[in-house]
Amino acid sequence: MTHEEKQVGKSMAKWGALGAVIALPVPFVGSLIGAAAGAGYAYYKAKKKPGV
Repeated sequence: MTHEEKQVGKSMAKWGALGAVIALPVPFVGSLIGAAAGAGYAYYKAKKKPGV
């Protein structure tokens, strides 16, 4: 596993946790969907960078 992959994984974990926390008070979303959205956002950001 390369350094870049580890950084993407850490970013996905951070954004996934943040998405889950933000989604808790929203009744129709839920924490799992919020976590998936946060992790997806981090993955999208990482893939836009050249070299990852």
